[in-house]
Amino acid sequence: MALKVFQRLQLLRQTGAHLCPPGELSHTRLLSVPIGEPMCVACLWTSADRCIQRQGCRKLSQPNCGRMSLSTITKDPFYTAGSVSLHKDSVPRFRLSQLHLPTDAEEKAFHDRLVSCSSSRQVLRLLRTVEIMSDTMAAAALHRVADIEQDGTSLKDPKVLEEDTLRALCCQLEQDSGRLTEAGLVSSLLACTRLYVDPWSTLVVRLVSESQERLDRGQMSVGQLCTLGQALQALEGPGCGMLEQLMVQVQRQEPGEWSLVELTAVYRLLQAGVGEEGRYQDLLNAMHTYTVSVTSRMDPPAVSSVLSALVVLNQTQAMPLVISLCKQAVRHIPHFRDEELGLVLGALMHFGHSDHFLVEAMERHVPKMTFTSHPETVTKVMQYFGRRNILSLPVFDAVAESFVYRADEYSTSQVARQIMPFGKLGYLPPNAGEVFRKVEAILHARFSHFQPRTLLNLLHSCILVERFPVNFVSKVFNRYFLQQLQEQGSGVDRIVLAQLTQLYMTVKLECPFYEGPRLLPKYRVKSFLTPGRSLETPVDGHLYNYVKTGLVDLLGARTYFASRVLTPYCYTLDVEIKLDEEGYVLPASQIDDIYKRIAVCIDGHKRFTVNTRQLLGKEAIKQRHLRLLGYEVVQIPYYEFEKLWNKTEVVEYLHKKIFPLSYRLSW
Repeated sequence: MALKVFQRLQLLRQTGAHLCPPGELSHTRLLSVPIGEPMCVACLWTSADRCIQRQGCRKLSQPNCGRMSLSTITKDPFYTAGSVSLHKDSVPRFRLSQLHLPTDAEEKAFHDRLVSCSSSRQVLRLLRTVEIMSDTMAAAALHRVADIEQDGTSLKDPKVLEEDTLRALCCQLEQDSGRLTEAGLVSSLLACTRLYVDPWSTLVVRLVSESQERLDRGQMSVGQLCTLGQALQALEGPGCGMLEQLMVQVQRQEPGEWSLVELTAVYRLLQAGVGEEGRYQDLLNAMHTYTVSVTSRMDPPAVSSVLSALVVLNQTQAMPLVISLCKQAVRHIPHFRDEELGLVLGALMHFGHSDHFLVEAMERHVPKMTFTSHPETVTKVMQYFGRRNILSLPVFDAVAESFVYRADEYSTSQVARQIMPFGKLGYLPPNAGEVFRKVEAILHARFSHFQPRTLLNLLHSCILVERFPVNFVSKVFNRYFLQQLQEQGSGVDRIVLAQLTQLYMTVKLECPFYEGPRLLPKYRVKSFLTPGRSLETPVDGHLYNYVKTGLVDLLGARTYFASRVLTPYCYTLDVEIKLDEEGYVLPASQIDDIYKRIAVCIDGHKRFTVNTRQLLGKEAIKQRHLRLLGYEVVQIPYYEFEKLWNKTEVVEYLHKKIFPLSYRLSW
């Protein structure tokens, strides 16, 4: 008994057992120092009213907590190491020794209950019911509050920081920062940044100061260094001096010595800004090499995290790793959370990679999730298939079905991005009538909510699949809307002008009853074929040369057909052949007495979806418009031409395609 009393008295001398009445707390206390009173550098650096050092400043004896330190009610001066003791309805009291730590089972049970909390009040209620708590448990509680309350760059309810339980917990973390474990210390500091605690509060300053001391000792694990790095990034940005010291310690170990958790933590740290401007590229290269060998052991969060980091760090040279991660992602498709699946698909779009095994896995999974997943996840799925030109009927049909029922809860951007792939790939789902009636209803209800370019993309996608938004074209062609398009940047870029022009041509050719405003000439382009993004796909050079040679043999001379002809209607013809009234082929240079024009479309692989023989929407509308303009359209698809073995077969094929009703004499 005497020994226990002696131990308690010793602990009281060490801790001072400060009381911090809530009434004495201030969030706006300024640095105020009486003239002549000695203070240490740490005092001057912070706005605290006492020193953050343990010796060397007599302000340590003052009982007040700093600006963001929280109040504490003391019930018993004896506390266990790294634990928070809660006595009935009291607020938590945090004191450290090396006795009576919670067991692993108790910690796990606490974390399970913490994850189940859906509000900050539930977290605080949980804290009041726990009798003993480690510093890592305390940090986890702060992180859970941040998970619940974070809203962009602020908290949904900033008053949560005024709760007595939370204030007491943070005050104890501040007072006993020197006794925290490395894991508890860095996790608590990171939690403070996520809760947007004042960086100049004594709580944060003490945790940073203690972290610097631990960093100087060089005993932190890679995972702890990464957690500290994330906190420092949030506090001071990538130029923080401690970050450089921290990265030196990270680089002392080979990536092959790290666990998977540490490996992904380093990727996240570099992604957060430490690796910007090409810094630590040698470290990244070593990490990529090692990661390729361990991707088969990565769980869904790790796969999505590393892929996301590769995108942010723009590691275009790491394609072997991207391919390896994609293969591992195939196994995890049913197990990704919505956010993780979105990151994976975003990364694969960024690196331009697709995998037929991934497509098959998506075809099995997407029909099950379209009605329950987050709208942005469903949108990302459609963007991926649209960007990669992959027409998947199970995916597109499932999304079309869910769109009819869920579109009212989608943002205008999500509505447009889900419809655009249908237009790009030229596909109408079985319930196309319901889908586009829903699109029309949304346009009527929320027309003014659409960003101008988002609206134009949506309307342009509709015309690619012969759905004509006549009721809204007049609003697009008016001066106010066109002015809005210009205000979004410096002028209107060429692809926007091309979309406007094609929309105008569609109304003229396919909606002759339209009597609304016309598109002014200054907003029209002369050609849909432009470098980069284009409303036409350039002809495949190799396929064109084979067809050209066959046409020379068929027609007898090169002068009887023209190549890459720009028409007055903005479309470029791969080959044009002119005929007189009797069906004879005219020289390409002749401009009079032309009875018929034949447009030969030499359609290579890039004019079709990658996995089917479906023409892309922009190629389908081109051929449709050429027919309406009076051309006889002859399609030469790659999959037919590639079956021909010799010149004779080529000539015979072209003759049957272009002149199916005429008899050809041998030259």
